[in-house]
Amino acid sequence: MFSDLLRDDIFRLETSRLWLRWPRMADVPSIVRYSGEKQIADMTASIPHPYSQTDAEKFVFACRAGNAVGAQIALALTRKGRPGEVIGMIGIHETRPGRAFLGYWLGSPFHGQGLMSEAAEALIGLAFQAGDIDVLTATALAENPGSRRVLEKCGFGNAEPARAEHRGAMADVVNFRLDRESWSARAAAAAHPPAPNTQTNAAA
Repeated sequence: MFSDLLRDDIFRLETSRLWLRWPRMADVPSIVRYSGEKQIADMTASIPHPYSQTDAEKFVFACRAGNAVGAQIALALTRKGRPGEVIGMIGIHETRPGRAFLGYWLGSPFHGQGLMSEAAEALIGLAFQAGDIDVLTATALAENPGSRRVLEKCGFGNAEPARAEHRGAMADVVNFRLDRESWSARAAAAAHPPAPNTQTNAAA
């Protein structure tokens, strides 16, 4: 699904404030620290709570294995000033040919700073440019407005309320969708914004 460029663990993606790179075993303590928070786990479908070092080690191994075969691109978020501390994760995972699912989490001390939107914009652009993807989907809990804002800021639309199984119970969710054509149009508009209107009206 993804090009060979992304299947090497030296790959990294730069944004204005972040480095996105493959996770590694040295990241386990940071991953346990931040994804182990109950408020973070509760907003995800798959992070167990409590979250152990063994859980994190298995997670890192699975991320690296999936990246290596090109079925996904799962990257750790680190701040440029502290590249050794993972503060979140983001990944795009193939669900069927031409379609993939976006998932992410961010440690609570870093919420409200626009960091996940910054990371998601970069990874989504990379996925459409370097991956065989036509449609990206994502799901956010209805009670998680922060996650919904990330998706909306990144151009996801077609928000559809639904009920889905979440951590052993049914929950209200919102399903989002972003296709290649919509992403391309949005990227083109960002690259070539309209010129400011400099016309002035003289008073009679």
